Amino acid sequence: MTPKVRGPRQRPVRQVAPGLQRAAGYTWRLLVLALAVYLLVQVLGRLVLPVIAVFVALVITSVLRPAADLLGRRMPRSLAVAVSVLGALLLLAGLLAGIGASVADQWNTLVNEFRGGVGRIERWLEGAPFHVRAETATKLQNKLGSFLASHKATLINTAVSQAGRVVEAATGAFLALFCAIFFIHSGDRMWGWLLRQLPPGARETWDRAGRTAWRTLAGYTRGIFIVAGTNAVLVGIGLAVLQVPLVVPLVVLEFFATLIPLIGSPIAMVIAAVVALAARGPVTAVIVLGMIVVIGQIEGHLLHPVVMSWAVRIHPVAVALSVIAGGILAGVIGAVVALPVVSVIWAVVSELRSAPADEAS
Repeated sequence: MTPKVRGPRQRPVRQVAPGLQRAAGYTWRLLVLALAVYLLVQVLGRLVLPVIAVFVALVITSVLRPAADLLGRRMPRSLAVAVSVLGALLLLAGLLAGIGASVADQWNTLVNEFRGGVGRIERWLEGAPFHVRAETATKLQNKLGSFLASHKATLINTAVSQAGRVVEAATGAFLALFCAIFFIHSGDRMWGWLLRQLPPGARETWDRAGRTAWRTLAGYTRGIFIVAGTNAVLVGIGLAVLQVPLVVPLVVLEFFATLIPLIGSPIAMVIAAVVALAARGPVTAVIVLGMIVVIGQIEGHLLHPVVMSWAVRIHPVAVALSVIAGGILAGVIGAVVALPVVSVIWAVVSELRSAPADEAS
């Protein structure tokens, strides 16, 4: 009999647990995604002016495009775009002129009221429950005056150094208006040209994603403008009834502050309360602070569910985190842009995850 020759003894191969394999796969994909997001943020950080200008142009387009489409039914497209843009600019100029005239008319009265209001605040702080000594308030005023006098040159230099920001903002506004005119006039043709540059197999997916993003951004912009306008009207009525000065500037401040969800409107109302405290006393200021709660309830339980639900469907926790993260990363601009960006991303992801209508049928 022929003896059997045994080969080298093989050790059993240990298999990696499926859960660990899945976790490792997700980990390296997340690392690659994080690196891509980091590089994108770095590039956008170098191109802040054109990026913000394009975003503002899209916002302007979402507001003025319906008016241009309506006018385009009765006149040439170019003329309709010109009429809608010039009308919006005239409306904005009239609003700014009204604010300036209101401040100029009430300036002398406002100065006198503030002087008397400061005295009322001091007497209020000297009484219960604060019991602040009169010498303390006087010393605080003297220290503030000495600080301003000693740092006058620094403050002037800082203001002069910020003049470049004004020029940069004017350049960005002009670029946004320039882009918005073309977006309103021929945005569909520009989008069609962009799709034709992509591979044929990817055009449908990109078209779905782009149209979903545009619908979400346009719906959010129109909805937030409606909410901001309603808040401004309510604040204007309340301040007018309470006879608080500077109603028009405070109403405009409330309108633009509402564009920052959750925190913008309360901050504007606190400023209005400070004006009411100095001009009308603590009782009026407390009433104005109470308006924060009332308007917040109307905004949270009526305006947002009715106006914004058809455009944005994001949990309030996600809204708060988005606004705070945007504010940390890019200041006020980041807080304004964060929620619409998150809304667009979530709408696009939801659209791409759902099956197309022809596949579903």
